[in-house]
Amino acid sequence: MSTPAIQTETLTRRFGELVAVDQVNMSVETGQFFGFLGPNGAGKSTTIKMLTGLLQPTSGSIRILGHDLEKEPIEVKRRIGVVPEGLALFERLTGAEYLSFVGRMYGLDRTTAAQRGAELLDFMQLAERPKSLVADYSHGMKKKLALAAAVIHGPQVLFLDEPFEGVDAIAAGTLKNMLSRMVERGVTIFLTSHVLEIVERLCSHVAIIHKGGIVAQGSIEELRAGVEARAAAAGGRLAPHEESEKLTLEQIFLEIVGGTKDAGQELSWLA
Repeated sequence: MSTPAIQTETLTRRFGELVAVDQVNMSVETGQFFGFLGPNGAGKSTTIKMLTGLLQPTSGSIRILGHDLEKEPIEVKRRIGVVPEGLALFERLTGAEYLSFVGRMYGLDRTTAAQRGAELLDFMQLAERPKSLVADYSHGMKKKLALAAAVIHGPQVLFLDEPFEGVDAIAAGTLKNMLSRMVERGVTIFLTSHVLEIVERLCSHVAIIHKGGIVAQGSIEELRAGVEARAAAAGGRLAPHEESEKLTLEQIFLEIVGGTKDAGQELSWLA
């Protein structure tokens, strides 16, 4: 058995009386494209912050590539890349300056950092404005720059919190191809996104968190089989998507998390 890329045991985070993440046990194998799903407020971003060392757990343990995050934080951070929820860019630098700085912080020599930065800016279609400060970038451009910074050192595990939000369709297609190639080379990607079509297209395995706890985990096929078996045991059958004989990830997610509001319910002033 190979060492999991990400492994947590009873991972918990409290904010006063609020239990944001409640005893999460999760295992992500090396080379998986792993989707981490949940409704707003379920604990997704809190979990990612703990997995990347940005937030201290209240209790429980985290191991990244076999390294205990609490005991070996520097060793772990050398091996991971992160696109966080808030991006956290240095906006008074140009894109090239920012990537050079990040590369140097990861231990790249000056020449290598500059070469990789230039290649990434070109790949992300950010090279046309070399003198523009990051503060003048659009939200989508900042998102692409954050992803460039996350991969400049060649991470073994990549954490992505809503990486496609605000990114145009052409750039999104380019990024998806890049991420898929990284997985083919053995990189582990941990993705959270509310766009379930993207998760279904890219990810082989998913975990669903709801009210701070993991309510489902496995391959998409395993989750689909579980939902269908539960429906059959209850004496019913879920209708597949019109264009497919299989349940979509959106249908699976809604069945596991609790579905939607009653279709007959309306707002009083719009009725």
